[in-house]
Amino acid sequence: MEDKTTEGGSNSPSDSDLTRMIRAEVDTWTPRRGADWTDVLIRIAGTGPSPWLVYTTASAALVVILIAAYLVGTAFQLGALAPPAQVHLH
Repeated sequence: MEDKTTEGGSNSPSDSDLTRMIRAEVDTWTPRRGADWTDVLIRIAGTGPSPWLVYTTASAALVVILIAAYLVGTAFQLGALAPPAQVHLH
């Protein structure tokens, strides 16, 4: 099936020829060199926040989570935070 807009016009390749050329180019392409992971890790380490900031933020978040879990556990009387059960054995 030929495209009517290219009849007698410019000498452009058909869709199938273009697809075949692109596929051949992609199949034969290889990267010039692999990833330089050591350089990437050094750049990430140099641009990130200081470790002390990360540790204090994580510690504060952990304290908030533990306090919230304690409050939720006591409010809903869950697990060990529940009052002792009244058991009557006969």
